Amino acid sequence: MSDEVVHGDQESSGPESAGPKTAERALVLGGGGVTGVAWEVGVLAGLADNGVDLTEADLVIGTSAGSVVGVDVRSGLPLAEFYQVQCSPVRPGEATAKMGRGVMIKYATAVAFTRDPIKAGRRMGSLALKARTETEESRRKVFESRIPIFDWPARLQISAVDAATGTFTVFDASSGVSLIDAVGASCAVPGIWPPVTIDGKRYIDGGMRSATNADLAAGYRRVVIIAPLTQGFGPITSVATQIQQLTAQGSEVILIKPDKAALLAIGKNVLDPANRPGAARAGCAQGAAEARAVATLWLADRQDKRAEAAD
Repeated sequence: MSDEVVHGDQESSGPESAGPKTAERALVLGGGGVTGVAWEVGVLAGLADNGVDLTEADLVIGTSAGSVVGVDVRSGLPLAEFYQVQCSPVRPGEATAKMGRGVMIKYATAVAFTRDPIKAGRRMGSLALKARTETEESRRKVFESRIPIFDWPARLQISAVDAATGTFTVFDASSGVSLIDAVGASCAVPGIWPPVTIDGKRYIDGGMRSATNADLAAGYRRVVIIAPLTQGFGPITSVATQIQQLTAQGSEVILIKPDKAALLAIGKNVLDPANRPGAARAGCAQGAAEARAVATLWLADRQDKRAEAAD
């Protein structure tokens, strides 16, 4: 069952919702907690070190952890700087959380007996609104300290879910909302972190609709998906399903997901910052290993031009 997509507080009619004039290359960054941020940054750094710069994407789509990395990608700052931050030791007082058995049972209950993503989103939202968490204000300060820019960059989309209605929402530069609040909303894991208030509405993690929301890249010829988490369950669509949809519509897609070494480094608790440095280094190694395959897709136009010039 399909769900409604809203851009900010408006129906999908903003200038960015139609995509750029040339819908060529899209980068999709999925959710995966603190260690997911580190691993994704590592992958991007490893690719860049080997001649594949994904910051050149025509569109960047960020969900949950991927929204944090998406801002990094669009900031204009060197990926190497973000990589070094992720490899640094845990800061004193840095928050550690855990998605315990109780939270997971609540998630399973929320999506049980429905294939309707909007209904599931409402249930997840209700769970989040009832949970005892830290305050929105204190959580916002965390993102203020992490986000390298405060003004919206172009061609960045950040996903969230309306906690009251279950509606899937996409924020971008045309939405008229704070970039920090958009990232905070996309990262508001139900039962762990507080829903984020934007224009009187409260929003939760965009990963409650899909780990990547890769279907937002529809219409782009070449798509690279970097996803710490790929599985779906119930009404939450798997990455594999969204890749099938994209390829059926004519897109060429490459998926990078954690290999065995990365999974070991990430560990069982994706919200534990102690695993961040190892996850970043594992991601960098994996990015280097994946560089040739990604370059074949991402740099295809340049390779074609070189071949033509050689002829």
